[in-house]
This record gives sequence, C-alpha cells and structure tokens, in this order.
Amino acid sequence: MKLITRIALRLTLALAPLMTLWAVLFYFTMIEEINDEMDDNLEAYSETIIVRMLNHRELPSLDSGSNNSYSIEPVDSLYAATHDGIVYSDVEVYIPEREEHEPARVLTTIFQDAKGQYYQLRVASPSFERDELGEAILKWLGLIYLILLVTVIVVTLLVLRRSMRPLYELLQWLDRYLPGRKHDPVPNNTNIPEFRRLNEAAEKAVERSEHLFEQQKNFIGNASHELQTPLAVIGNRIEWIVDNTNPTEEQLEQLVGINHSLSHIVKLNKTLLLLTKIDNGQFPEVSDVDVATMVREEASIYGEIYEERNIKCNISGAESLVVPMNRTLAITLIGNLIRNAYIHSPEGGSIDITINFDRLEISNDGTAALDAERVFDRFYRATKREGSTGLGLALVKAIGDYYSLGVEYHFADNRHIFTIIRPKNLN
Repeated sequence: MKLITRIALRLTLALAPLMTLWAVLFYFTMIEEINDEMDDNLEAYSETIIVRMLNHRELPSLDSGSNNSYSIEPVDSLYAATHDGIVYSDVEVYIPEREEHEPARVLTTIFQDAKGQYYQLRVASPSFERDELGEAILKWLGLIYLILLVTVIVVTLLVLRRSMRPLYELLQWLDRYLPGRKHDPVPNNTNIPEFRRLNEAAEKAVERSEHLFEQQKNFIGNASHELQTPLAVIGNRIEWIVDNTNPTEEQLEQLVGINHSLSHIVKLNKTLLLLTKIDNGQFPEVSDVDVATMVREEASIYGEIYEERNIKCNISGAESLVVPMNRTLAITLIGNLIRNAYIHSPEGGSIDITINFDRLEISNDGTAALDAERVFDRFYRATKREGSTGLGLALVKAIGDYYSLGVEYHFADNRHIFTIIRPKNLN
C-alpha cells in the first residue's frame, strides 16, 4: 500500500470517531439550547398568569391562538411544602384536535395568594420530536462527514503529493541507477531539510557503490588478464608432456582430466575478461547486424554440435531483424542463448525461436521455472551442468544492458522463454 493511500486511510479512520463525538456533543448542546429558550418563554408566560391572578385580572384565554396552555389547581400547604417551587419536564400531552399525543415542555410551579391559599400552575408549550431531530442531525452530519472527508483527503493528497515530490524523484532515479553506467546526478532540488539529507545520503551511498564497483571491475579485469599467460603456459606444458613423454594409461587419464579442468578455467577467465571489457565500454565499433540471419547461422552450428541429442529447433517469424551493435557481442549474445537452450533441453526436446520486427524469443522444454530474480546474476546455476560457468546468461544481460536491449525471462507451459526486445528508439 502506497504511503499516500495509507495516510488517506488513517485520516478516514481518525475522522470517523471525531465526527461521531462532535455529533453527540452537537445534539445535546442543541437540545439544551432549545430547552433553555423554551424554559424562558414558559417562565415569562407563567409570571404573566400569576401576576394577573394575584391582581384579580382576567387570565389569558386558552383559545387565544397561542400554542401555550395552562392549568391552575389549588393545593394544600403540605403539598406545597413537599414539592419544588419550579420544575421543568418533558411530557407527552394529548391534543384533542389531532387525536394524538405530542411532545411538550412543561413548567410546574407553586405560588400563594394574599389569603394564604396555595396553587399549582402547570404551563405547557409544544416541543419537538427528539427522534426526528436525532435522525435529521444524523443524516446531515453524515453528509457533512462525507463532504469534509473528501475535502480533507483531496487537499491532503494534493499537499502530500507536492511535498513528497523530491522523494518520488529520488525513487525514480534509484530505479534507473545501475552501477558502472552513466547516470544523471542525484536530484536534490528541494528546500526540505529531511529530503536534502536523504538525497545527500543516497549520493554518498552511490559514490561508495561506484567506488567498490570500479575496484571489483579492475580486480576482475587485471586478474583475468594476468591469468591468460600462465593458463596458456600450463596448457602448452600439458600438451608437451603428452606429445614428448610416454605416460602410462593412468597418467594420461589424469592429464586429460587436468586439461579438461584447465579448459573450463580458460573459458571462465575469457568470459570474465569479456564482461570487464563490456563494463568498460571497450566495444565502440557498431554496425547494423541482421540478428535473424545470425540466429539461423548459430542454430545450424549448435544443431550439428548437439545432433546426437535429437533436439528439434524451429525458427519462424521475420526474415530480418536489424540491430545496431558490435558484431562480436551480437554473436556472443545470440550464441549464448541458443547454446543455453540446447544444453538445458532434454533429449528429444524442442527449441522454438520466433523472430519479430522488434523482438527475439527463444524457448525450450523444461520441468521447473528458474529464479527469475537471479537467473541473470553472475555464477547463478539452477543445475550443475558439465562445462557451464554460470556466466552465460549474465553475459547476455550485460550485452543487453550495454545496448539498451530488454532482456526478459519467464516460464510458461513447461517451457523456459528468453526474450530480447529491441527498443523503438534504437537506431
């Protein structure tokens, strides 16, 4: 889940209880304000009735059009002494005209006239349906919550997206970064201290990576170069021993084994040296190479080499696929892929090579998928095959990266499928 999405989700979860709490407080505050206003009106109306009654003036008419109603009942001194002077309450009163009960706010008070007689005055005023008010508040608060939530999330996402732009630029730069390749400087056009520190840390890490990569590359190149002469000398001495001495059958067998191992080391050394030269950009010569023609030539060569394994190779698609690259590297790339397909195909299996205008696809029979994350790593081998150095596919990937060719692997329908993709902008 993206950071911005996670923040939006957490804002949503945080706003829900806050809005609920606010709704409860708003509801009870509104009820209290309405009751205070009604209590003030009831108190004023009750005072008017009491004053008129004590002054023997005409009391307000019950059918005067006012929503208020009242009743006066004489009570004894004991009742007056045991009841509060003023009491407010919410009751249901029966409305004869409507033949139903309606909520009302009632003020009950006790007063005494000049003769010492106690009276209980009940003044009622129509109130409101609390359930209906609660439903209305809930509905409108739900609408306000949605509007507020959408507004807050949209504004937050816009602000965060703009504020997090330096982070996204750094991530995109890191995605494009490859050690030993030319790359733009680490982006650091921000005034936010935390992002500046992050970019500076990334720049230092890249410098360390480049330094270590350069050291590793130089070591491999120097070591491979220095090993060429002693390896050649060892090979020549083994041949001299075989040609100029009379070794026993057992000694000859040992010399053949040594020579076989030496051949493997020489091949490994040449491959490492070639990888170093590719990393150093030592293949500037570029020409238009017809990959389709080269595929047919290499397939014919390896078909003869592995003829006894009865592997069927099918080539289909375009007659031509021209790619500008060094011819030696092109032969190495195509040859390694086709050789890899022959080596790892079971006896009697099949290899399918498809050539399109922008890609080359080579597939062969298989029983289990390779590790797609590591298949192009140096010295990765899913199975130990005789003569395999574990550098063939790494060499293919290095050549592909050198010429910005897409190199992909996937496993489908019990077949290993390697694809070389020619970019549209490659001239």
